[in-house]
Formats: sequence, structure tokens, C-alpha cells
Amino acid sequence: MKMKIKELEELGKKTSFERNLHAYLNVCVNCGLTSEASRTLLWYRKRGKYLKYVLRGLNIVHYNTVLHGFASVGNLEKLKVFLRIIAQDSLKTNSQTYAAVFECVGRIADHQNHQGYLESISSDMAARHISFNDVLDKSVFINDQREMVLRGIRILNPDFEPIYTKSNTSYANHLLDEISKTDSQQTTPAKGLFSVPELSEMARRQMELESLGHVTLKSIATNAEPSPTVLLCRKKVMESEKMWRRIIAESFQRDLDILKKQCTTGESLQRPINIYPYLKVLDEHHYIDVIAKEIKRLATGSEMFSPSLNTLTRNLGHNIFRKYEIEMKSRYGVSKKIFRIYGKYCDRYLNGYNGMNTRSIWQNLLHEEIHSGPTTDIQITEWPSTVFGSLGRFLYDIILRDIKIDVNCIKNKSKTERYLPAFYTVFRNTRYVITQEIKPHPVLSRIYKQAQLDTLDFDTTDVPSVIPPVPWHTVHHGGYLVAGQKIIRLPYQAVQQWRILQSIPQQQIYPVLDCLNQLGSIPWRINQPVLDIAVKVFQNGGSKKLDIPEPQSPVVPTVTVDANASKEERVKASKARLKERQKRSDMYSLWCDTLYKLSLANHFRGQVFWLPHSLDFRGRVYPVPPHLNHLGSDLARSLMVFALGKPLGPDGLDWLKIHIINITGLKKRESNDERLKYANELLPKILDSAENPFTGEKWWQESEEPWQTLAACFEIANAVKSPKPSEYISHFPVHQDGSCNGLQHYAALGRDEQGAESVNLVPRPKPQDVYSSVAALVEKERQKDAENGVKIAQVLDGLIKRKVIKQTVMTTVYGVTRFGARLQIARQLKEIEFSEEYLWRGSSYLVIKTFNSLREMFTSTKLIQDWLTDCARYIALVCAENVEWVTPLGLPVVQPYSKGYTNYQAQRPDAHLIMDMFTKPNVMKQKNAFPPNFIHSLDSCHMMLTSVHCEHAGITFVSVHDCFWTHACTVPVMNKICREQFVALHSEPILHNLSNFLVERFGYKESELRDDESVPASEKLKLNNVLKQVPVQGTFDLKSVLASVYFFS
Repeated sequence: MKMKIKELEELGKKTSFERNLHAYLNVCVNCGLTSEASRTLLWYRKRGKYLKYVLRGLNIVHYNTVLHGFASVGNLEKLKVFLRIIAQDSLKTNSQTYAAVFECVGRIADHQNHQGYLESISSDMAARHISFNDVLDKSVFINDQREMVLRGIRILNPDFEPIYTKSNTSYANHLLDEISKTDSQQTTPAKGLFSVPELSEMARRQMELESLGHVTLKSIATNAEPSPTVLLCRKKVMESEKMWRRIIAESFQRDLDILKKQCTTGESLQRPINIYPYLKVLDEHHYIDVIAKEIKRLATGSEMFSPSLNTLTRNLGHNIFRKYEIEMKSRYGVSKKIFRIYGKYCDRYLNGYNGMNTRSIWQNLLHEEIHSGPTTDIQITEWPSTVFGSLGRFLYDIILRDIKIDVNCIKNKSKTERYLPAFYTVFRNTRYVITQEIKPHPVLSRIYKQAQLDTLDFDTTDVPSVIPPVPWHTVHHGGYLVAGQKIIRLPYQAVQQWRILQSIPQQQIYPVLDCLNQLGSIPWRINQPVLDIAVKVFQNGGSKKLDIPEPQSPVVPTVTVDANASKEERVKASKARLKERQKRSDMYSLWCDTLYKLSLANHFRGQVFWLPHSLDFRGRVYPVPPHLNHLGSDLARSLMVFALGKPLGPDGLDWLKIHIINITGLKKRESNDERLKYANELLPKILDSAENPFTGEKWWQESEEPWQTLAACFEIANAVKSPKPSEYISHFPVHQDGSCNGLQHYAALGRDEQGAESVNLVPRPKPQDVYSSVAALVEKERQKDAENGVKIAQVLDGLIKRKVIKQTVMTTVYGVTRFGARLQIARQLKEIEFSEEYLWRGSSYLVIKTFNSLREMFTSTKLIQDWLTDCARYIALVCAENVEWVTPLGLPVVQPYSKGYTNYQAQRPDAHLIMDMFTKPNVMKQKNAFPPNFIHSLDSCHMMLTSVHCEHAGITFVSVHDCFWTHACTVPVMNKICREQFVALHSEPILHNLSNFLVERFGYKESELRDDESVPASEKLKLNNVLKQVPVQGTFDLKSVLASVYFFS
């Protein structure tokens, strides 16, 4: 370990304290409690004499927050007091410090009388090499602060005019050189869909939705007329919710008054940070709305599953923070300014980019508006997770203590009311950990269930946007107008990667931002014919064959046990009941998921919508709305088409036909010509499926992906029936899928000739199917063993099929263990009704043979995987740090697998935060996850390069990780770009660059190769050697990929 345990703990405490105090001071100032903020800061300054982490944690950012609080009301005397304290403590002032001074003087009515004081401030600035221009160019402003600062500066320099630094919008990565050197062909992805006024009106609507925070839409759960019972229950729900809002308001005020007294007297004075300001910073109705919404969510949730109370309270606290983010942007004047800038962006989005992309357009618009008003890229200080937990607990106490339900309310003959708590807690033992859960009273669940509510509520960010997303232009801002959205999805305790992202030059990750912007800029529509059929199937009870889940049936236990049963029989019955319960829970989850997808699709019927995108920690890209997007199931993908249509052209219809054969899973080893020929033979069945989905031959229902097949049937039928198919305007996305993409990257990294050929990196007349090839090798070995009398090999005769080993081959590159692979193969053997007697032995046998066959086919893959695993193991063990690397496109990646926070829940808002960078890594997870995560980061880089180059070429591009979508007429162009960018990516010395980075970041210098308290010199030397042992490459010619038709097909 390069840092001693005690030093790491002390640094963790310091960082935790910095974050806690910064958030608290900000909230105090924002709710008008600047005096409380100053008292707290002075209390900790005094405390710093006894606690080193407090002394080291106090910094100029904390003082600047308080200074701006005093400046906002023109309190110069208080401001001077804190400036003297800053000088006494030798804190380094910055441009923001002096911005507060000039703001304060600018707000004073007789500001000209303070010229002498400002001259002394100016002298101090000169000594620190801070100019007047720095104060305006490098500071962050809200409301009219910029104007007040400028007024203060002009007391000393009446003619002063600031010059603001313009963002450098160009790339700093040579993989994007081609884009910089050639003229862009890109056009607006919404050409002709709207006028500028129409899009501006849509932006106004989106701003309203984001400010409100949620969207209410009609549920498609049923289309029947409500029965008297349903109407009665709906009435009871409305009456109860109205009563609860009144109770919540009274309880909230009561508890807030109690908290205020506690925070101003007694022991609480010894802990200045408390949650009172967090409960005062918003208007009361925001807290009431959040609690009321949580009550409804709990009442309508699954009867079989509930998150732990810790999770619920933290999420509830986070919901308050999301309200706070939006409210602060409104109070700061940021929302109004962003809306004005977005109006200008609408014109550029619709009327052409003029050689720029959306990011550079947005950056230029920001610069044009920088001379007045607030800073648009302001960062709302995030509250620590300890605050989320404490805040959520305060609000949940109201739910548990004060919300009651009349349990006689649905009894027909009852004339008395009997109120009991609407929610109660249960303690559940799961995996050796006891968790506290919240359950609704059975009567409450029954009322909501029988009410069959005809509306659904979603958070605004869980629903597609009705306008093109705001371009990501920094790691802090993009996606939505004012709703907060992080660019990378990380757990609360994972801060290391976020800190690195904030510290690097923003220009470094422009390629990543531009990919997110390109994907988000594509407008979508709902495929209405498919939606109509799917809704009909769903409302008629679902279909197992079509993967539409059936509605939840009344709970009728099928597992019973006799009163005289033995202990073994009781244990067996208990396990069976748990399994049955889990199955019911899973089915209900699937039913809800389908309900949400179809209801959202129905809500957007006839409308155009967009999908803002974000990343996971590896750089893989996902749409932010979780329910309705193209990354979902077969049904979800079939529901969406491009809003902008393009003529099929001379070859578009052929690509539609090839596409339908691809998604049916037929002709996997045949050429495109053979697939096209087969599609033409099936044309009558395709047309019949489109015309008579349920009364004809129903050919589409036999497909591996029935709903996407049906969608393709509709499109082909429309094209064939049009007068000129080549002129038919198609909105349909055609897919091109990588051939076991993880293995493609391994084969390219190792220049593995045999492996490259098996995953279509080598041009061949027909596509190679790696799964069939592995199955053939396994069968060959099985035959040898069977001839030698191996019983299990004989039992498996005739059962070694592609489907049996496909999932294991696919997931091998992503780190599947032998145990996991055995479960995968056992599941497939069960499906073909393999004997239970030999299931364990058979699946274990096939795992060994499958792994051995893969090692034989991909000689370099295993070497690279082993090297990556060894690197991660030594980094985690010797350095005691999380593994990190930088992708070829400049994205820093950190594996967030650490120990010490699995079930951690702080009880105080000022508690020490558990953060991944200050805790020991989970060695097992770090080493097992590094190979698959590294490959995921590479496949994401390939997708991003393809995305940005497709936009430059002016064609539509969308991805589902390693499956690329475009219009039928532009498939050849996309395929060419896809191959070129794969070659460009792997022409980089990726493994050598990784080795150099790991040596620089984690390796020990010569002077450090000695024994110390934690790590012996031998281990340090072994670490250095492992990091430098890059596997030797083979002789595969990477450029042959350029001619491989079936690389993606």
C-alpha cells in the first residue's frame, strides 16, 4: 500500500468533512440562514485545534460560501471579519473570494464611499496575480451577482470591460483527426419535422414537466368500464389521499418545530450540522408532495418484495435533493437563461449545423450569453448520502407514525371507523443480514388494487424528452434543461472516478460527450400498428408464447405440508414456498414492466420524442429513461421507429428482407444473398403475417424475436405494396450485429488468426458462427470420450447443440465462472428435457469441454484475460487500490468495488462518509471484473467512434451496445464506417498503452523497492514485473477486417 492505513483513514475523514460542511453551508445560505452558516464555520474553525482532519478540511470554498451569503445583503462589516480570519489562517484566496467582496460593495447604496477599501483589495489581488478580468472570467455567479461585481470593479476602473475565455471546441484525440480534416456532411436529424416556433413551444412544455418533476399519464392496464366496486375503491383512495395530505402538513410542521428547538438548545449545539436547514430550504408543499407520492408508491408496490428501510429513506432524501436542484436553478435565474439559450439552439438544430456538432453549437451559444446574468453551467452542491438518509428518515417517521387507514372503509355494513397505521415494519433475514422493511396494511393494498387506478406517475427523467436533449458540453451539464442528470451512473460511495473526471481537461472527453449527443439527437416515433396489437394481447390476459406476461392471479398456495410431516419434509416445503413466492414476484415485476412500456408508448402515440443518454462507469452508453427505450426487450424494440424517414433507395428493400431473416434466427451461417433469397421465398408468409397477425398462418410468432419480426413484416408489406418501393419513405431501423463482439476485440488485441477467422474478422463468402464452431469441437471431444467408455459422454450423444453452449461462449469473455457456466448449460439441458439424473454431471462435463475448446480456438484470449486478471489482483493486493485505466477515447475508468459499505447507513447528517477511494478494495471482484470491464470499455470506444463518424457522414446511427441501427438505405455506409473505426481503434497499441499507464499509476520506482510496514520489496517487484508483461501478439492482419462483410451483419 502506497499510503498507510491511518493516513488513508485521516484523508477519508477530511474529504468527508469537506463535503458535509460545504453542502450544509450552501443550504444555510440558500434558505437565508447565513448567520447559522457563519456560526457553524467558526465552530469548526475552533474545533480544528483539536482535530487534524477538521483543520485540514477547512478551505477557501467554505469561506467563499459564507462571504457570498453576507455579500447578497450588502453586509460589508461581517464580510471584513471573515476576510481577516482567512488572512489569519493563511488560506489562499481566489477569484471567487474577491467576487464576493466586489459584489458586496456593489450592493451598497453609497458604494462610491468604499473606494479606499477596494484599492487595498486590488493591491492584495495584484500580489496574488489575480486580475479584475479573472474575477469575472473564472468565478461562478447567480442572479445579478455578475452585474454587482462589475459595478464594484468599475468604482476603481470605470471603463473596465471583461473579456471572457471562449471554450476550445476541437478534439485532442488523433482518432478523430479525420473529422477535423474533412468537411462535415451532417444534417439535422429532425429535418422537416417541425418549425422553430413549434419546437420552442415543445421546449416550454418540457420545462414545465421538469419543473414539476413528474409526469402523469393514462394506464393501459384495462379498457373495461369500471365496476361499482372499482368506483367505490377509487372514491376511498381519493378521500384517503386528501386526508393524508392534511395530516402530512400538520405532522411536518409539528416535527419541524420540535427539530428547531432541539437544534438551538442542549447537546445539539455540540453538533452544528443538522437537517433543519435541509427541511427549510424548500417551500413546505415540496416535502408534502414527496411524502404523498411515496405513500402511493408503497401502497401500489409488490406484495412480495420491498427494499430495505435504509434504501427507502436514502431514496426519499434523494428525491428531495432533486426538487432542490430544480428550485435552486429557478431561484438563481439559471432556468430562465437556459430556456432563452435553448430557444436559439432550436433554430440551429432545425436549420443546419454549419459544419459544427451540437456540443460546439451549444458552447458557442453559451459564450454569446456569458456577458450578463448567472453562470449557466453552475453546479448545485450535492448533498452527502448521510443527509439523504437522515432527511428520508425524518420524512418516513411521519409515514409510519401518522398515516392511518380506516380498516372498515370497504366493509359494506360497517358503520364505525377503525383507524390503524397504514404501514408497518418487518424484519427480514436475508443472506445472514437482518433488514428492516416497510409493508402496507393489507386493507390499504386491497383498496389500491381494487381501485384499478387508471393513471401512472413517473419521474420526469424516467420518461422520454419531448425536445432534443441539451448537448453534453461538460461532465456536469447535459441531457435536460434543468432536471439534474449525472453523466455516469455510480453508487453513492463511488467518488473516485467522479473526482478524476472533474480534474481532467474537458477537451479530453469531447469524443465521449459527442457520442452521447449524437445518440440523444435522434428523434423517435411509436410504431402504432405494433403497439395496437401488443396492447390488445396485454389487455386480453397476456401470452407466454409472445412473452407478454399474464396479470397477477389471486395467491393460492400450491405447496402444502401435513401437520405430521417430518423436519426434512417441512424444510423442503418451505423452500418450495419461497421458490413459488419468488416466481410470483418475478412475474408481477415483468407484468409491471410491460405495463409501463405500453402505457408510455401509448402516451407518446403520434408524438415525436428523444432519449437523453448517459454512461455506466465503463463507458457503456444507455438511454436515461429506463422503461421506453430501444435497449429493452424484443417488445420494447419493436415499438420504436425513427421519426425521420428516408427513401429506401435501390437496395433498401433488400436490407429490410435480410434484416427480417437475421432477427428470426434463421440462416445464421448463410450469406446475405442466401438470406435474401430465402426472404423472397418467405414473402407470402411475411405478407400474411402483416395482414392477418392472429388469423393467418402466424409465421411471425415462430421467430426468436416475434415482435420485431412482426414490425419488420409490416414495413416490408408497406414497401412492397407501394407504387415504387425504392421511393417508399421508411422509418424502420435496420440492425447490424457484431459476431460475439467480446471475442472480436480479444482476437484483434492478440492478433489471433484462428480466433479472428471464427468471429468474422477475416473476409469469407459466408459468415462464420463461433457458437457452432465451438459446439463442433465439443462434439468431437465427446465422441472420443464416448468411444473410450466415458458414461456421461455416451449419455450426451446427440445433445451437443449450438443453443446448449451459446450463452457460455458469449459470456466467457465477460468473466463467467465455471460455476456460472455450469448453471447456464444446465438450464439449456433442462429445456431439451435432459435427464435430471445426469444433469449435474452432464453440465459439468460440457463446461470443461467448452472452456477447453475456446482455449484451443482463441489462443491469445486466455493469455490476455490471465494478464488482466493478474494485473488487477496485484494492484488490489499490493497497492490496496481500485483498478483504473483510461480508454483510447480519453474516458477515465475506475472499478468501484470496495469493502466496508455493503449495509452502511449513517444515522447523522454529519457522519463520516464511506467512499471507495478511502477503503480497501474487494480483491476478488477487482480481479474477476477487470477483463470483462476492460473489453466493455473497448466495445464502447468502437461504438463511440462509429457514432461520431456516422454523424459526420450525415447518416442516422443508434446503438444497442454492439448492435448498430440505421435506415435501410444507409446500411452499407454504416458498415464501412464500423469496419474502419474498428481497425483504427485496434491499430493503437492498446495493451502497451494500458501497461504504461498501470506502471505509471501503480508501479513502484526504484527508490521505493524496499520493505516497509505493509508491503515487502519482493511483492513490489512482482507487481512491477506483472504490469510490464504484455502478452505477445500473433500474426493476424488487422486490415483484413475492412473487407469482411460479416464482421457486423
